[in-house]
Amino acid sequence: MHHGEGLRRLTHKPKLVAQLKDDYRTAPLSPRDRAMLDYSTKLTREPWAMVENDVQALRDVGFTDTDILDIAQIVGYFAYVNRIADGLGVRVEPEKWKEIRANEERDQH
Repeated sequence: MHHGEGLRRLTHKPKLVAQLKDDYRTAPLSPRDRAMLDYSTKLTREPWAMVENDVQALRDVGFTDTDILDIAQIVGYFAYVNRIADGLGVRVEPEKWKEIRANEERDQH
């Protein structure tokens, strides 16, 4: 959830961030960004189901093999870090949660 806060600060587009959090498929994204998120979502949720066509879909929208390696490494890194944090019971500080929730409520109005 705190990643959304960072994206909101970076883009200054709270509506887009809300759409991405709710369902990225409803957000106004370029074909390239949508393909990257489709790939990332599948790699996160069903890594055993990845096939060459998933990589080709990224090439078809202009990603190089180096780009695709970067995407796969970032998805893998976040999966790793989240599992370590969850496994150790790491939680966001209560004050940070208050700030995140206040920003989300502000963005919804």
